[in-house]
Amino acid sequence: MKIWGRINSTNIRKVLWCAEELGLAYQRIDAGGAFGVVKDPAYLAMNPNGLVPCLQDGDLVLWESNAIVRYLARQYGEGHPFVAGSAAEWASADKWMDWASLSFADPFRDMYWNMVRRSPEERDEAEMKRGQEQCARLMEIADKALGQEPYFSGRNVGIGDVPLGCIAYAWFSLPIERPAVPRLEAWYARLCERPAYRKAVMTALT
Repeated sequence: MKIWGRINSTNIRKVLWCAEELGLAYQRIDAGGAFGVVKDPAYLAMNPNGLVPCLQDGDLVLWESNAIVRYLARQYGEGHPFVAGSAAEWASADKWMDWASLSFADPFRDMYWNMVRRSPEERDEAEMKRGQEQCARLMEIADKALGQEPYFSGRNVGIGDVPLGCIAYAWFSLPIERPAVPRLEAWYARLCERPAYRKAVMTALT
């Protein structure tokens, strides 16, 4: 199994975290950002979007981080506590995976890129502030949801926690003001205790 992508990519962290939780053997290949590769003809033949991550598992080539996480869970996670069991559990996990990925995509990029990927001279302060405020509102929604179960996947941590868990690492690491979200903070603290999360997600932000 090969996974293309750089370790400071939120989308790569999703895939690596899932693979680590399931105990899968894989080779990670640096790609994207300063590493290039993604515009090479050989890579574009696998992923015509020229983005990361990209997975090769035998004859299967797959891109889109959430699709890769779902594939790994279904292919290798039957009976594993990290993987949903019933159709209802799968639907709930899917809901939170899509919510975190789609709702956070634009505001998180506006905040994160300005704070981490751009120099002070290049920053758009208004864009950064707007992104931070929108992310804070979304985090409050997530905090309220955790009043029902300890994880977005239910009783056990699972794939429904993956996208937001990768975003939360940056959110709680950046030097920003954050609303009080005690349930979300407790959830994040539990993630930080997991060896797979520490190895795959808690890497350098830049």
